[in-house]
Amino acid sequence: MGSAKIDTDLRQAYDLMRARFGHLCWWPGETPFEVCVGAILTQNTAWANVERAIASLKAARVLTPKKLFALPEAKLAELIRPAGYFNVKARRLRSFLRVLVGEYDGCLEKLFAAETSAVRERLLAIHGIGPETADSLLLYAGGHSSFVIDAYTKRIFQRHHWNRKAEDGGWKTEAGNSRAGDYDGLKQLCEAALNRKPGAARLDYWQDYHAQLVMVGKHFCRTRAPLCEQCPLKPLLPKN
Repeated sequence: MGSAKIDTDLRQAYDLMRARFGHLCWWPGETPFEVCVGAILTQNTAWANVERAIASLKAARVLTPKKLFALPEAKLAELIRPAGYFNVKARRLRSFLRVLVGEYDGCLEKLFAAETSAVRERLLAIHGIGPETADSLLLYAGGHSSFVIDAYTKRIFQRHHWNRKAEDGGWKTEAGNSRAGDYDGLKQLCEAALNRKPGAARLDYWQDYHAQLVMVGKHFCRTRAPLCEQCPLKPLLPKN
């Protein structure tokens, strides 16, 4: 499939998904900091478990950068236990907080103040923050236009043959492959194809586009027994 056809399909896909689901206003979170915590905790777990962990932090009245960072790691791990892998996630959360509090005085506005590429590079240097988490922080908490690629996106793109630029002799991905080059290739494709809106409109577009893909991935484009006949993206499936 040529790159121009992929670009057209991607723009049409949003219209089809938006018509089915409406505007989704994702990511859940009362504050940008809560969004950051949620993005780190949601690694390898269902969102319902993250909600329980965040509710636990709120009940303990520690959901601020400096209060969380002041907690002993064992106490933090206990509070976020519902999110699963709580010891690992406590270390990752503290790594993020060490940078946020130690270098930016706990102020997200200062962390996100630089150019997108510079902020992304700083986030990726933090232990436990990979490309998907970094882009989630940028897009949903930092107000940066940085498209998020997740497992749902990879699966949907693979099944629709949107994961390669064969005619261009460029990159291609494999289903479920999470290598950085594959991630960056899909990210670059989405950002180039979906770059026609300016400023705040583009930010909202990319936020909602990612949310729409999550809905399709959860409810239709499942790993096993996908519900293609019911999926809003059925009209864009390859004919052969």
